[in-house]
Amino acid sequence: MTTQHHRPIIIAMTGASGAPYALRLIERLAKQQIQLHVLISDAARVVLDKESDFILTSNVDEMAQEIADFVGVDAKYLTCWGNKDWMSPVASGSADMQDMVVVPCSMGSLARIATGASSNLIERATDVMLKEHKNLVLVPRETPLSEIHLGHMLALSKMGVRMIPAMPGFYHQPESIADLVDFMVDRIMDHLGVDDGGAVRWGKS
Repeated sequence: MTTQHHRPIIIAMTGASGAPYALRLIERLAKQQIQLHVLISDAARVVLDKESDFILTSNVDEMAQEIADFVGVDAKYLTCWGNKDWMSPVASGSADMQDMVVVPCSMGSLARIATGASSNLIERATDVMLKEHKNLVLVPRETPLSEIHLGHMLALSKMGVRMIPAMPGFYHQPESIADLVDFMVDRIMDHLGVDDGGAVRWGKS
């Protein structure tokens, strides 16, 4: 059974490994007809090429259609913003955005989010979510983790940020990389309050 979710969601991609998580999340949310505001760093575009053979344009006006075509959804559910587009609704609390995911979240982005040192639209949007006490989900990806990384994660967790490290499980007996990707996307969607009926849950066959 699916859950209708009518609020728009901000999805930000930074330069950590894990581009397939973001692409799959966009696909599944758009198929639920949820409006998505998509923010992609320059480093994330490099990772998309390396991990998904997806060479994404640098022209923000063409990004939404390219992403939609790549993941197989209707582009009308995607709006992409440039990282210096300060007139974007995600840059202000007055727009009343309720949910944001940074997937994957690099350690550099994590540090700037934790310290409020916002220098681009992704970091400004997370700052807005924090100050407005909205739902912010971070999917950090790094290994091993230093004391600096762990300290920033702890600080953000104490602020109410939902930390979902990219650590797929194996109890569902995955048979493909796609299964591992979906395991993480299932957990992210849970914390967004979206159920498209696709999650494999503990104790269910």
